[in-house]
Amino acid sequence: MTDVLEELSGIIAQRLREMPEGSYTASLAKKGKGYVARKVGEEAVEVVVASLSEGRERVVSETADLIYHLLVLLAMEGISLDEVRDELRRRMK
Repeated sequence: MTDVLEELSGIIAQRLREMPEGSYTASLAKKGKGYVARKVGEEAVEVVVASLSEGRERVVSETADLIYHLLVLLAMEGISLDEVRDELRRRMK
Protein backbone atom coordinates (compact mmCIF):
# COMPACT_ATOMS: atom_id res chain seq x y z
CA MET A 1 0.00 0.00 0.00
CA THR A 2 1.30 3.42 -0.95
CA ASP A 3 1.70 5.99 1.79
CA VAL A 4 -0.90 8.71 1.22
CA LEU A 5 1.67 11.46 1.81
CA GLU A 6 4.00 9.94 -0.78
CA GLU A 7 1.11 9.57 -3.21
CA LEU A 8 -0.03 13.14 -2.65
CA SER A 9 3.54 14.42 -2.98
CA GLY A 10 3.79 12.66 -6.32
CA ILE A 11 0.55 14.20 -7.55
CA ILE A 12 1.70 17.64 -6.41
CA ALA A 13 5.05 17.22 -8.20
CA GLN A 14 3.26 16.18 -11.37
CA ARG A 15 0.89 19.14 -11.21
CA LEU A 16 3.80 21.51 -10.66
CA ARG A 17 5.59 20.06 -13.70
CA GLU A 18 2.58 20.01 -15.99
CA MET A 19 0.66 23.02 -14.61
CA PRO A 20 -2.71 21.73 -15.90
CA GLU A 21 -5.57 24.16 -16.33
CA GLY A 22 -8.03 23.95 -13.45
CA SER A 23 -5.54 22.44 -11.00
CA TYR A 24 -5.59 24.05 -7.56
CA THR A 25 -1.95 23.09 -7.08
CA ALA A 26 -0.98 24.78 -10.34
CA SER A 27 -2.98 27.87 -9.40
CA LEU A 28 -1.09 28.08 -6.10
CA ALA A 29 2.25 27.76 -7.89
CA LYS A 30 1.32 30.54 -10.31
CA LYS A 31 0.80 32.84 -7.33
CA GLY A 32 4.33 32.17 -6.14
CA LYS A 33 6.18 30.79 -3.17
CA GLY A 34 5.34 33.75 -0.95
CA TYR A 35 1.65 33.17 -1.45
CA VAL A 36 1.99 29.46 -0.72
CA ALA A 37 4.05 30.19 2.40
CA ARG A 38 1.32 32.53 3.64
CA LYS A 39 -1.27 29.81 2.96
CA VAL A 40 0.77 27.45 5.15
CA GLY A 41 0.70 30.05 7.91
CA GLU A 42 -3.02 30.62 7.47
CA GLU A 43 -3.75 26.91 7.63
CA ALA A 44 -1.55 26.52 10.73
CA VAL A 45 -3.57 29.22 12.48
CA GLU A 46 -6.77 27.46 11.45
CA VAL A 47 -5.50 24.24 13.06
CA VAL A 48 -4.82 26.13 16.28
CA VAL A 49 -8.25 27.77 16.28
CA ALA A 50 -9.95 24.47 15.51
CA SER A 51 -8.09 22.72 18.32
CA LEU A 52 -9.17 25.36 20.81
CA SER A 53 -12.81 25.68 19.89
CA GLU A 54 -14.10 23.66 16.95
CA GLY A 55 -13.75 19.99 17.78
CA ARG A 56 -11.96 16.92 16.55
CA GLU A 57 -13.42 16.69 13.02
CA ARG A 58 -12.50 20.29 12.28
CA VAL A 59 -8.97 19.75 13.62
CA VAL A 60 -8.56 16.76 11.30
CA SER A 61 -9.90 18.73 8.34
CA GLU A 62 -7.72 21.77 8.98
CA THR A 63 -4.68 19.55 9.56
CA ALA A 64 -5.25 17.94 6.16
CA ASP A 65 -5.35 21.43 4.61
CA LEU A 66 -2.13 22.36 6.41
CA ILE A 67 -0.31 19.22 5.32
CA TYR A 68 -1.41 19.67 1.70
CA HIS A 69 -0.22 23.28 1.55
CA LEU A 70 3.01 22.35 3.33
CA LEU A 71 3.64 19.60 0.76
CA VAL A 72 3.12 22.14 -2.03
CA LEU A 73 5.60 24.50 -0.41
CA LEU A 74 8.13 21.71 0.10
CA ALA A 75 7.78 20.69 -3.55
CA MET A 76 8.29 24.28 -4.67
CA GLU A 77 11.44 24.37 -2.52
CA GLY A 78 12.66 21.06 -3.96
CA ILE A 79 12.54 19.40 -0.54
CA SER A 80 11.46 15.76 -0.39
CA LEU A 81 9.55 13.99 2.33
CA ASP A 82 12.62 11.80 2.78
CA GLU A 83 14.64 14.86 3.76
CA VAL A 84 12.03 15.79 6.35
CA ARG A 85 11.90 12.20 7.63
CA ASP A 86 15.69 12.14 7.92
CA GLU A 87 15.62 15.34 9.96
CA LEU A 88 12.94 13.93 12.25
CA ARG A 89 14.97 10.74 12.73
CA ARG A 90 18.06 12.80 13.52
CA ARG A 91 16.13 14.69 16.19
CA MET A 92 14.90 11.48 17.81
CA LYS A 93 18.41 10.47 18.86
